[in-house]
Amino acid sequence: MPFEIVEPKIQEVPILVSVPHCGTDIPSSIVNQYDSEMIAHIDDTDWFVDQLYDFVGNMGIKMIKARHSRWVIDLNRNANSEPLYSDGRVITALCPTTDFNNKSIYIKDGPSQEEINRRIGSYYYPYYDRIRLELTRLQKKFKHVLFFDAHSIRQYVPGIRKEKFPDLILGDADQKSADTKLIQATLEVLENTPYTCNHNHPFKGGNLTRTFGQPEKNIHALQLEMAKTVYMSDDELDYEVGRADKVRKDLKNMFSALTETLNDMNR
Repeated sequence: MPFEIVEPKIQEVPILVSVPHCGTDIPSSIVNQYDSEMIAHIDDTDWFVDQLYDFVGNMGIKMIKARHSRWVIDLNRNANSEPLYSDGRVITALCPTTDFNNKSIYIKDGPSQEEINRRIGSYYYPYYDRIRLELTRLQKKFKHVLFFDAHSIRQYVPGIRKEKFPDLILGDADQKSADTKLIQATLEVLENTPYTCNHNHPFKGGNLTRTFGQPEKNIHALQLEMAKTVYMSDDELDYEVGRADKVRKDLKNMFSALTETLNDMNR
C-alpha cells in the first residue's frame, strides 16, 4: 500500500488527519534515476510530522500517512499539474524534477508522461480514494466531518517568500473549505499560543484541502502548515522533544475544540 493507516485507540470522532509529505520511500525501480546526494536527505520532506501528531489516536482520530516521498509524487498537487498559486512563487510539479531551491533531483531527465501516469495510478489516486472512503464512512456515523491536512516547512524558503514563515499557517481556501465555526474554533486556540499564526497567507491549503473541503456537503477541510523550528532543532534536522511536546499541547487543545465544535454541529 502507498500509505499507512493508524487506527484510533478510543471511540472515533468525526476527524481524519492526513500527513501526505512525511514519506521517504523511493521505489527501487526508479531510485537509480535520482541524484544520490539529493536523496540522501530529501530536503522537502515534512520530517517527523506523523510522529508529532501521533497522539491523535488517543483522541479518537484516524490518521492516513504517505509512504512515498513527494519527490516521487506530490499528493498535495493537482493531478493535471494546474498551479495552486499565481503570485510568482516557486511551485514544484506533481512529479518534481527540482527541489524548492530549483536544484535538480534527477541525474538526467525527469519522468516521462507515461511514468507520471503510472505514478498517478499507483500512488496518487489510491491516497485520494482512501480518504474519500474514510470520509464517506465517517459521514455514515456523523453528519459533519473534518479532513485535517498536516504539514511542515523550512522556516525560510526564499523561492516562496523573502521573509521567514510564521510558526503556524492555517489554510482553508479563503474560508471556502470549512464552516466558519470550525475555522474560528481553530484560530481561537492557535492565536492564543506563544507561536506566530497567519490565516491563509502565504498558504491557503493545497489540492487535498481544496478537493475534500465541501462544507455544502458537510465535509470540511483545514490545512495546518508549521515551521519546522517549532518542533525540530534550529538546523531543522532533528526532532526536538522539548519543542515538540510544547506544540503538541496546543495541537491537542485545537483538536479538542474541533471535536467539541463538530459535536455541537452534529446535534
